[in-house]
Amino acid sequence: MRRFLIQIVLLACALANAAVARAFDFDAVVARARKLAQEPFQEPSGQVPEWLIKLNYDQWRDIRFRPERSLWRDRKSNFEVQFFHPGLYYERTVAVSIVDGDTVKPLPFSPSFFDYGRNDFASKVPQDLGFAGFRVHYPIKNKTYRDEVIVFLGASYFRALGKDNVFGLSARGVAIDTAEGSGEEFPFFREFWLVRPAVDAKEMTIFAVLDSRSLTGAYKFVVRPGVSTDVKVDAFLAMRTNVRKLGIAPLTSMFFLGENSVRLVEDFRPEVHDSDGLEVFSSTGEWLWRPLENPRTLHVSSFQMTNPRGFGLLQRDTNFDHHQDLETHSEQRPSTWIAPKGDWGEGRVELVEIPTNTDINDNIVSYWVPQKQPKEGETALYGYTMSWYTDDPSRPPPGRVVATRRDRGTHEGGYRFIIDFAGKKLAALGAEQVLRGVVSIASGADSAELLGQQVVKNPITGEWRLTFQVRPKGKGPVDLRAFLDKGGDTLTETWTYVLVP
Repeated sequence: MRRFLIQIVLLACALANAAVARAFDFDAVVARARKLAQEPFQEPSGQVPEWLIKLNYDQWRDIRFRPERSLWRDRKSNFEVQFFHPGLYYERTVAVSIVDGDTVKPLPFSPSFFDYGRNDFASKVPQDLGFAGFRVHYPIKNKTYRDEVIVFLGASYFRALGKDNVFGLSARGVAIDTAEGSGEEFPFFREFWLVRPAVDAKEMTIFAVLDSRSLTGAYKFVVRPGVSTDVKVDAFLAMRTNVRKLGIAPLTSMFFLGENSVRLVEDFRPEVHDSDGLEVFSSTGEWLWRPLENPRTLHVSSFQMTNPRGFGLLQRDTNFDHHQDLETHSEQRPSTWIAPKGDWGEGRVELVEIPTNTDINDNIVSYWVPQKQPKEGETALYGYTMSWYTDDPSRPPPGRVVATRRDRGTHEGGYRFIIDFAGKKLAALGAEQVLRGVVSIASGADSAELLGQQVVKNPITGEWRLTFQVRPKGKGPVDLRAFLDKGGDTLTETWTYVLVP
């Protein structure tokens, strides 16, 4: 009997420990988000002293995290975490806790974590101030140096990179009312939980709670760095109120100049952008490519579909000669692809292009808008994988657009488009082959007339060039589509473009 009782006690302890170990997982974060959604929204104010917010950029940048204080450095782990100091643009702090086996412990802030450089205000910093965000390091270029691979900093923004990238476009937890007349709402992460990985782990898990006036959220990020850094995302949303438009898996980028731009500024760089196009893969198997633009006025495009297979903002042009910027190396900016998990139902991929007269503004946004928007008191769950990588010529499998150019052509009132397509199958076709350019005016024949088209193989590059001219019939936008065809077989993705006369 005594042995039996001991076994019962041991089993109870084991079950208790297992319960504790399971006590903090994604379900626990979801429970916190649900509870938070039932409470009135509280805007965090006064977390950061006013004098820190008034720092200039050089002062804030001179505050550097001490690498020797990196989380898990003493364990010689593959992963390390470093933190950002509040101030300047970062007027909110985030709570950070460490999940280590069956324990969850808050990570307290300390000014001693930071080197304040030439600044003389270190002793004024509150001892319990809090962190602005953090960055995760992992050795993706070589085994001796841990590179930054993903950064969470500001509102719900985060960005990552693959092995051969420099930081470029950003992602967000969720977008609310982007490009709506009522104004955009920017949710923010309130709290993070960093799960301690094993010493030789190749991936790391991060949990987060998101908050805003309209909704709360629970997030799980599983980060796997590499040539392509993949981030598996589970996003649970609980609605406090109704919103006009909910954007899922939003990406934010910059496009200032490209080969398709009508240049209105003097700039030594031929092209200036973090991304040069939006790619969409529909459930019908069609690949769509939309070259980005810096428009004269706000422009919103929609791509209606059911159960999208993927979408992303890509940096296809990785030729330094096309960028000529030795400081920013925009040719090394990552592409980011969103691959939904499961069926997302009916909705649309939306692209927002905002006019900008400088390259410091993120003026491009893309996201998924579900047709059935969750209402006040309802919840929604989305899963997807984000891949951050250097342009992959095999994606998509068919031939793809590598350049879009335009001028006023040879017809009065008309526009000429020159589109270059590339791909292994296209390159293998001899110049004597006859390819057809299938050009359509999606906005209707009453919006423009097509003035002929021609397809030739470029003997210099091995690419195929489609040239056509179009003349608008009015002042409204002209929605164009084009792809290459051979004997009824589609050889390329579909190029799409909105011409605004």
